[in-house]
Amino acid sequence: MGRKQAREGAMKLLFQMESNNDFSDDALNIYLDNFKHDEKETEYIKEAVITIRDNVDEIDNNIILNLEGWSIHRLAKVDLSVLRLAIYEILYRNDIPVEVSINEAIETVKKYSKEDSFKFINGVLGGFVRSLDK
Repeated sequence: MGRKQAREGAMKLLFQMESNNDFSDDALNIYLDNFKHDEKETEYIKEAVITIRDNVDEIDNNIILNLEGWSIHRLAKVDLSVLRLAIYEILYRNDIPVEVSINEAIETVKKYSKEDSFKFINGVLGGFVRSLDK
């Protein structure tokens, strides 16, 4: 196992939390009790989900600023979860190269979302990264 599995776990948990409108520590702990991950994966999932939860307004604002012709409320929950996770990594994880975060987001959305969602995710993340360079 590794970071790829941890990312998928974090995305699934974010999806669940968004679907249930429950971003509590209880929801996090219930997920971790029911889905086994090794120590490093669990650490990544906890850090990612807690940081995203605590900074969701900033993260979502960065998504909103890079949506063209879309509302954040119209996004598929899988796509929203993947975007939140990728932007979290880009903003808060200096140990993960930006290209890796974008590539992993695209691979995750190819696996869990609609057939062409990866193009949308790539466009939003590309716009976000370009805005950081300015």
